[in-house]
Amino acid sequence: MGEYPVWSSYPASTMPEQWMLGVVGAFRDVADQIDSGTVDGLTSDKVLAAVRPGLEALGYEVEVGKRADQKIRRPVLFGERGAERVAYEVDAVHDDLGIVVEVEAGRGAQSNALYRDLVRASLIVGADYLVLGMMAAYRHQSAGRTVTVDSYAAAKEQLDAIYASGRLQLPFKGILLIGY
Repeated sequence: MGEYPVWSSYPASTMPEQWMLGVVGAFRDVADQIDSGTVDGLTSDKVLAAVRPGLEALGYEVEVGKRADQKIRRPVLFGERGAERVAYEVDAVHDDLGIVVEVEAGRGAQSNALYRDLVRASLIVGADYLVLGMMAAYRHQSAGRTVTVDSYAAAKEQLDAIYASGRLQLPFKGILLIGY
């Protein structure tokens, strides 16, 4: 398949940002733990836990668990007296660079997580960039047989269409799509 992981940056008409290579490296460094082509039973939480040390070394704040105090919230709307009124939870964030990170596993292929992540991240205050981690090989059972879905390829197809058509203007300076 070539060098691990596969990745694409958007818009395709601009050179990838330098920070993107660091994030790709954080995924590459733990390939033996997260390569969806060879590792079974992956969840987004397992993948995020594996890449956490690499992302933290790059200055990212990364979710560490499911309790409220372990999650990362970023504001969307403010109400009276400037109080946060609406906020979304993200998997990781680099506030200085304006980067939001979302890692998806099986449901990334099955439930349009790409669209949810695009819309929600678009609304987060200060989100200039989005990193999307998607499985390159999601295996599940259907009608008694194993089916493999390439969530990365499906997401890439959709992002290619969004950027090529020009009809939907996303508010990001760039998007990094990683197929793990």
